[in-house]
Amino acid sequence: MRRGIAATALVASFALAATACGGSDSGDKADGPVTITWWDTSNATNEAPTYQALIKDFEAANKGIKVKYVNVPFDQAQNKFDTAAGASGAPDVLRSDVGWTPAFAKKGYFLPLDGTEALADQAKFKPNLIKQAQYDGKTYGVPFVTDTLALVYNKQLFEKAGVEAPKTWDDLKAAAATIKSKTGVDGYWGSTAAYYAQTFLYGEGTDTVDAAAKKITVNSDAAKKGYGTWLSLFSGKGLHKADTTADAYAHIQDAFVNGKVAAIIQGPWEITNFYKGTAFKDKNNLGIATVPAGSSGKAGAPTGGHNLSVYAGSDSAHQKAAEKFVGFMTSAKSQTQIALKNSTLPTRDDAYTAEVKADPGIAGYQSVLSSAQPRVALPEYSSLLTPLDTELLKIAGGKESLDKGLSNAETALAKLVPDFSK
Repeated sequence: MRRGIAATALVASFALAATACGGSDSGDKADGPVTITWWDTSNATNEAPTYQALIKDFEAANKGIKVKYVNVPFDQAQNKFDTAAGASGAPDVLRSDVGWTPAFAKKGYFLPLDGTEALADQAKFKPNLIKQAQYDGKTYGVPFVTDTLALVYNKQLFEKAGVEAPKTWDDLKAAAATIKSKTGVDGYWGSTAAYYAQTFLYGEGTDTVDAAAKKITVNSDAAKKGYGTWLSLFSGKGLHKADTTADAYAHIQDAFVNGKVAAIIQGPWEITNFYKGTAFKDKNNLGIATVPAGSSGKAGAPTGGHNLSVYAGSDSAHQKAAEKFVGFMTSAKSQTQIALKNSTLPTRDDAYTAEVKADPGIAGYQSVLSSAQPRVALPEYSSLLTPLDTELLKIAGGKESLDKGLSNAETALAKLVPDFSK
């Protein structure tokens, strides 16, 4: 049964049609063009210009539709959309993080797109990306850009040390020690962030929760083993100590792109920034490999990225226009153009043209996508990382033990998913 939009959102969407979904002040008339609003959450400097250029192409090909472009900072967009959709109307199209999809779909804020023009090319998209655009058997977004984590490394430093890309975390420890001995720089610098630590859970065949069993697994034996491996990579020869400062992300990134550390775990959203560093003036020096495997023999990282979703509170005319726009922006032609301009990963195979794959960063990340693991289709899933970020930072900084930190995380997660057992 189709989920309906909350009554308050419906009332608000009609009352505020002029600002949220295109109204008389934005050019809409009975016989005039329909103006839809798109909230884009991409980087305003590096990515947005490409999208704005595509909007002009879309409007030229669709005279009856105008697109009002609004760039919303990513870290503010989820709350802003939640507030707008639930109380005062929302944009017709949202560039939605894949982790937001289940929660907004459950609330009835996103329109199911199965059978619409937006999803006419469904078979062209990677199946695991369609899967995480779904909730309760329906598809609430079209994959726009995708990402996952990989081991990125400096080929010159690895070759100088005579080591290859590691297959396991033990291999990584050995390689880091050799790189330190042969080159003088650290071989690996890990992150304390929970999102990055997910790879260690997957390597043990587990996750923070088991949605099917409705059980919290963040403090299970398998999870402890995974997090134990994660913690062990902050000490030892060639392994950089944990950075627990607010600027840790920037410190790790800067060290890698300038050849001060040989390998890190990172996503493709940093491809363009890799190339700006002194170590990667030659783009072919960038090595990309699947994250090392855990003791289970499994290797993988979270599938990330963004979908384009349509607001369920818009009227029929705006929904149809929005569906057409989403179909255009996620077409093979648009995806190819976006990849070439922004160095982001397409979500459909036919957009990986020879020209696109000439970028070693894109080609490298494409090769690891098959090992990426879709996130659990649980409305609360994204919020589960927040308490883990807090606890893992304390653990990595030596302020609490692994057992204590995971116990605290388990208690915090139980409040977010109260119907799950421990």
